[in-house]
Amino acid sequence: MNRAPAPVRWAWLIAFSVLLGASLAWLRVPAALLLGPLVVAAVMAICGAACVVPARLFKATHAVVGLLIARSLSAGTLVELLKDWPLFLAGVLFVVAASSGIGWLLARWAVLPGTTAVWGAAPGAATAMIIMAGSQGADVRLVAFMQYLRLVMAVVVATIVAGWWTGLGVPAANPASWLVLPDLTAFAATLLVAAVGLFIAARVSLPMGSLLIPMMLGAVMGNSGLVTIELPPWLLAPTYAVVGWQVGSRFDRPIVLHAMRALPGLLAGTVALVALCAGFAALLVVFAGIDPLTAYLATSPGGIDSVAIIGMAGGADMAFVMAMQTARFLFVMATGPWIARAVANSIARR
Repeated sequence: MNRAPAPVRWAWLIAFSVLLGASLAWLRVPAALLLGPLVVAAVMAICGAACVVPARLFKATHAVVGLLIARSLSAGTLVELLKDWPLFLAGVLFVVAASSGIGWLLARWAVLPGTTAVWGAAPGAATAMIIMAGSQGADVRLVAFMQYLRLVMAVVVATIVAGWWTGLGVPAANPASWLVLPDLTAFAATLLVAAVGLFIAARVSLPMGSLLIPMMLGAVMGNSGLVTIELPPWLLAPTYAVVGWQVGSRFDRPIVLHAMRALPGLLAGTVALVALCAGFAALLVVFAGIDPLTAYLATSPGGIDSVAIIGMAGGADMAFVMAMQTARFLFVMATGPWIARAVANSIARR
């Protein structure tokens, strides 16, 4: 495999990514369209046949991920945040403090390096956390390993809670949605926002500007009614695949062995974070009168997209859930680099 020319390796990478990604999606595995390509790219890299993702293509995926986030930053979410801001502030600070504390312990016990431990434990959209971790010098391979380990565990628990509360599970994706043509005007406007965001990001000195600037532009344009963000599944699927390939191509045998040795500590940290979030959700139920499904999904350290799917299927208060998840995500994006450096410096002093 390692002697095959680059076009042949890329053909193998694409073909097996489609096969594994589709299989995982059929099994309703969270983030299947990212995990499948990531696993295939990692296996090929370990075998010495890694494919290098062009830098410009990877930055283009940043813009799409930024617009995907912007689509959830609605004016209704802001209204919900302002209405109950003390509750949201407490929830955000609790979950971020819990995840940072677990990251500190993982670094203190040498399970993972300092900044890598913090980004691996950081709650939020896994794809965005991996991209930001790479820009801050963390080992994105271990960050991805912990992020998706937690994502799967959090979604499994959320599905169990939804089943207990309503009898509903995670709905299967609708294959027909792939065949529906998008609104071409909205789609063209979306691509224009992404292009303008990347153009500005290339000319300003802002960490993760290729994600943050399109995200901010998309949120402003979307909420002003100037643009309807249109991201069809056939655009998101290759976007997830490129991010997966970028992370997976960095794996090698030493890092896999390290991840396996660290697995007990990572599992313990993941279980602790999910349990702490569930404990805070219980406090919301008792003292704020919020229903258990809404409270758990709002505090869940899983991905925003998975939480949204489960919440809509179970009839949760989606305004509350998305407001809490969005506020926490934005807080982590704003403070994550500072928290990671603080933890790394604290461990170094010891």
